Amino acid sequence: MRILGYALLGLLMVTGAARAADKPAEKPEKAEKAEKAADTNGALAHLDFREVIRGAKDKVFPAVVYIKCLQENMESGRKVSVEVAGSGVLISAKGEVLTNWHVVEKAADVRCLLLDGRAMDAKVVGSDKDTDLALLQLQLPKDASPLPYAALGDSDRLKEGDFVMAMGAPWGLSRSVSMGIISCARRFLPGHSQYSLWLQTDASISPGNSGGPLVNTAGEVVGVNTRGILFGGDVGFAVPSNTIRHIVSQIRTSGKVDWSWTGLQLQPLKDFDRNMYFEGNEGVIVAETDPESPARRAGLQGRDRILRIGGRPVTAMTDEDLPAVRRLLGLLPKHQGVNIDLMRGDQLVTVVLQPREKGKVEGAELDCPRWDLTAREINQFDNPDLYFYRDKGVFIYGVKEPGNAAVAGLRPMDIVVKIDGKEVTSIEAVRALHKDTVADVKSKHRIVFTVLRSGLLRQVVLDFSRDYSKE
Repeated sequence: MRILGYALLGLLMVTGAARAADKPAEKPEKAEKAEKAADTNGALAHLDFREVIRGAKDKVFPAVVYIKCLQENMESGRKVSVEVAGSGVLISAKGEVLTNWHVVEKAADVRCLLLDGRAMDAKVVGSDKDTDLALLQLQLPKDASPLPYAALGDSDRLKEGDFVMAMGAPWGLSRSVSMGIISCARRFLPGHSQYSLWLQTDASISPGNSGGPLVNTAGEVVGVNTRGILFGGDVGFAVPSNTIRHIVSQIRTSGKVDWSWTGLQLQPLKDFDRNMYFEGNEGVIVAETDPESPARRAGLQGRDRILRIGGRPVTAMTDEDLPAVRRLLGLLPKHQGVNIDLMRGDQLVTVVLQPREKGKVEGAELDCPRWDLTAREINQFDNPDLYFYRDKGVFIYGVKEPGNAAVAGLRPMDIVVKIDGKEVTSIEAVRALHKDTVADVKSKHRIVFTVLRSGLLRQVVLDFSRDYSKE
């Protein structure tokens, strides 16, 4: 009986185990239901996301403008008109269009196409090369109804991974939308816009997209598409809306951004690229001061650590912090003394800095037909290498091929010191000499250019008896 009891108990245990083993058989059915529910929820979530994107697109897309410009270009050694295409976005009901400086640079004619098919001429209200932004005003008829426009959002709220849309007119196509994410919300690009960081996105930005809006999921403009890389993946860059907001207000007021200039070259406390790390957790390092600049006159020196500008604390731990400090310096009042508190070694020093106007960041240009070259004024911001040799002067901007200047051996970037024995210090001097010599070409068609090339003076004889424009 005891053996039978154990046998029955064993049977019961096996049977119980068998029944327990039967229960997992129900899980696939439940799992299938759970998977179906998850699929349904995912589909609903996907549908909601599509609605969000569609709603955001509908808020801004009607305000996207296709821009065509006729630009005057002298790089080839002669004045030519080139048609370029770009994008813009309406930011007011009265027809203000935001775009890039490089889209309307030297534009003789600007035409805009709206979403509803209307074409209008536009006037350049003002622009700023330093931030690559420009503001246009559509030439609206008197009875025009208010236009659709987009609102500027807060670019400081953007995070890596946030969805954005790039709108514009890529490759001269009238308009399109591409989608991606914010790849980097605070991108520092050396040599590009010293006053602002950039938004990096993988939304496709192609030639022609320049000036178009970068839009968040709330249907707000958080940037202006400006640069793209055509290789190595989708890498594009946009000017943040919080930079735009400040620039537009100044352009509306004065037609330009009146930056102050100090001549300070700055360096972060933790400079990874140069493998230089400075003591302290506050301030920004003076790397150098420009010759004859307000900073040098104030007595600022390399390796000074600036702590406060006009009583306002400043710190640049990395490269990404530099544009904010430069913007603060660029907005200082001109010709007024500002206290700069700094550490020089282990001593606290205060100097008085008096900024001046930055002025033009690009020299005037001149076309010289029959000489078959174009000339340009030396500008300390646009041509620092040439400015090192001559702070006032003119250089050869372009040489026509074929042409008299090319045959003579003149080259782009040659600094013109003298023409026919006469000193050259301005574009107006070149203009007068060109006019006089070309008018007298029948009696005199050979002149001597004295040029500075790579620091060495050269004498070049220009014979302009041949008229290449008739060949």
